[in-house]
Amino acid sequence: MDIARTGVDIATELAGVGVKIRDAAEAVEADPGASPVLAAVVREFLSKADKVTRSVGAGALPREGVVELEQAGDSAKAAVEADTGAGEATRRAVQDAHLAICVLKAQM
Repeated sequence: MDIARTGVDIATELAGVGVKIRDAAEAVEADPGASPVLAAVVREFLSKADKVTRSVGAGALPREGVVELEQAGDSAKAAVEADTGAGEATRRAVQDAHLAICVLKAQM
């Protein structure tokens, strides 16, 4: 992790990732073609984001949480790619959320 980056910077960036994940969760919930499996995987992605945000806010080192969140994002991306009923806006929102956490991890 870049020593010049502070916990506040990570928390701010993590909050931005959380917005993308919430957008993805809302898109999935609003998509009548999205499967229950996709919805469950994206809800887990959102749950992990909330957990990591709370732990970083409480002073935990972010690396482990970000890695765990990226793994949940990988699962969400795989689920949306496999879901033939999901709409294009849903696909894009889940992929955007996945990309956001990947970018954050790469910057650490």
